[in-house]
Amino acid sequence: MSNRSPLSPQLLVYAYSNGYFPMPDAGTGQIGWFRPDPRAIIPVDGFHASRSLRRTLKRVPFRVTFDHAFADIMKACADREGTWINDEFIGAYCELHRRGYAHSVEVWLQEELVGGLYGVALSGGFFAESMYHKATDASKVALFHLITHMKKNAMTLLEVQFLTPHLKSLGAIEISDERYIQMLQDAMTSPSRF
Repeated sequence: MSNRSPLSPQLLVYAYSNGYFPMPDAGTGQIGWFRPDPRAIIPVDGFHASRSLRRTLKRVPFRVTFDHAFADIMKACADREGTWINDEFIGAYCELHRRGYAHSVEVWLQEELVGGLYGVALSGGFFAESMYHKATDASKVALFHLITHMKKNAMTLLEVQFLTPHLKSLGAIEISDERYIQMLQDAMTSPSRF
């Protein structure tokens, strides 16, 4: 049995560009490939910034960076009960990051990393993998800045895998696989870049 990871950069790029994402089985650790129907997205023009988030954006002196601490963000996202982000995933996505396909948004309070997110960017699409926070609203601040960045770069698709009550409160919706693949193809043919 080979100990080589099936999460090669080429396979990951191919999977995301065809509507799939990987996730290991909680019991066995074996990697499965998922293409859920329905699929959750946050429309780039449909992000809901609550009043409390708007207050946080104005009052809390967060500093936001892109791609300054990719591995740290992944490890922070993995630091929770029942995580699926194992060492194999961290290694594979750090390699994608080195190749320019995976990106992170970091939220700092003074010099402390207090929140952020990471995902994969291909042409006009961003495929959000995970986010975390240690300070109130820090992950939402990261998402707000991601969407602002995407709008600036004319990116059209923000995929968030599965709809949760938290994501729904931020404007996420479910769409059919057929609609998702149509949006994905449009994003893949876009000249936009992260």
